[in-house]
Amino acid sequence: MKFSRFVALVTMVSISSGAYLLHAQTKSHAKKKKTPAASAAAPAPVIKAPVITTGKDAFIDYTQEKPGVYRKITVPDLPEPFATESVDNGPKVVPRPSGAWPQALPGFKVELYASELDNPRLIRTAPNGDIFLAESNPGVVKIFRGVTADGKAAETEVFATGFKKPFGIAFYPPGPDPQWVYIGNTDSVVRYPYHNGDMKAAGPKQVIVPNLPSGGFLRGGGHWTRDIAFSQDGKKMYVSVGSHSNKDDTDGNSIENRRADILEYNPDGSGFRIYAYGIRNAVGIAFQPETGELWASVNERDTLGDDLVPDYITHVEEGGFYGWPWYYMGGHYDPQHKGKHPELQSKVITPDVLLQPHFASLEMVFYESRQFPAEYHGDIFAAEHGSWNRHKRSGYEVIRVPLKKGKAGGEYEDFLTGFTTDDGNVWGRPVGVAVGNDGSLFVTDDGSNSIWRVSYAGR
Repeated sequence: MKFSRFVALVTMVSISSGAYLLHAQTKSHAKKKKTPAASAAAPAPVIKAPVITTGKDAFIDYTQEKPGVYRKITVPDLPEPFATESVDNGPKVVPRPSGAWPQALPGFKVELYASELDNPRLIRTAPNGDIFLAESNPGVVKIFRGVTADGKAAETEVFATGFKKPFGIAFYPPGPDPQWVYIGNTDSVVRYPYHNGDMKAAGPKQVIVPNLPSGGFLRGGGHWTRDIAFSQDGKKMYVSVGSHSNKDDTDGNSIENRRADILEYNPDGSGFRIYAYGIRNAVGIAFQPETGELWASVNERDTLGDDLVPDYITHVEEGGFYGWPWYYMGGHYDPQHKGKHPELQSKVITPDVLLQPHFASLEMVFYESRQFPAEYHGDIFAAEHGSWNRHKRSGYEVIRVPLKKGKAGGEYEDFLTGFTTDDGNVWGRPVGVAVGNDGSLFVTDDGSNSIWRVSYAGR
C-alpha cells in the first residue's frame, strides 16, 4: 500500500523521529518471541508510516535538510512565475572543515572511501563489483576495487584516458558477463573491450555514436553530461542529452536539435530515434529492474523564481513529452512561450516525484541489495548537487525515493546531508551514486573531490 493511501499528510516537519521509528520497529520485530509449535503464526510487523511534510512547507532550503525527513511537493503547491525575483546565488565551495562529515540516520556508517580525486562525477558498479568512476574535467576513467579494514579502496587504477568530458558508463551486454564498457563523452559514445576483472582497457576504443550534440557548462554553452543505459534485454541503448539553453524556443533553432531528449540507438550505434522529448536535462538515467521502465533524474529550468520549476525524478514513457521549453509540470505555460504549441498542452506528462526547484538532481540508482533495512529494497537514491538560482540555496545532499512495486508515491526523504557549513558555504556536492556488490552505497562528491561509502551496521 502506498504511503499516500494511509498517511494523514501534515505541514509540520517531525525532525527524523518518524523515519527512525521505522528502523527501530523493524529491528524490534526481528527478535521473535518463542511460541508453542501449535500456536498461530505471529502477525506481520506494523511499520509506522513516516510524517510527510506537504504544501508550501515542503519547499525548503539546505538548513532544513535532515536525514529521515520526508517531503512531498505536488503541482497545486507551485507558485505563480516570478513570485520571487530570480537570483544568481551560487555556492562558495570551501575546504571540508575539521570534524565535518556527511550525516545519515542512526545505524548507518559513513566512511571516506577515496580522496584527492580530480572532478569525480558519475560512478557505476561493474558486474564483478569494481567501481568505475568518470573524472570529467581531466577526461579520465578510473577503477576502484575492494574495501580495506579502514574503509578505503584496496586498489585504484586508471582504466583509460583521453576522453572529452566523460560521464555516462554502461556495461554491455547486461548481466554478469560483459564484453564491452561504453563511455559517454559530451560529443560521442565510445566503447572499449572489457571483461570482468580488467583494470585496464583490453583494446582500442570504438566510436559508436560519433555526433552527439555537444556543449560545455550551461553558462558557457549547454548541458554537457551524457548518461548511457541499456534496456534489460540488451537490444537498445539510451543516451540522455540536455538542452543547450535554459529555455529557448526550439522552433527553427538548430542548436537545440536532438537536445532535451533521451535518444535511442541499437548497441552498434544504428537505429537512431528520439525516445522521449521535452526533458530539459536528464542527467541520470536507469532501468527499474522490477518493471523494466526507464527512469530519469532531471534538472528543470531556472529564472522563474525560487520555487519554480521543481527538478524531478520520473519514469519515462516511450514517445512521452515532458513540457520543455513551452510548458512545465503538466499544462503550465512557461511565460516566455505563452500561446506556443497549444496542440501539445494536453500531452505534457507530469513527473512522478517533484523535488526542490533548482536542486540539480544528478545520478540516480535503484537499491537492489539487502544490506540496508528491508524497506529500502527497490527504492531510488539520487544525488542533489545543489542550487544557484534560489535566495536560500537547497540541495547538497543524497535523497531516497520510496517505491512500492516499482511505483513512486511522490514523496522523497533526506538520506545523506551535512555537506554545508554553518555560515552558508558548501564543502561537498554529491554527483554520483552507485550500489556496491556488498550493498554499500557509494557517493561521489566533486566539492571535496572524494568518494564516500555508506554502509548499514544497525543490526
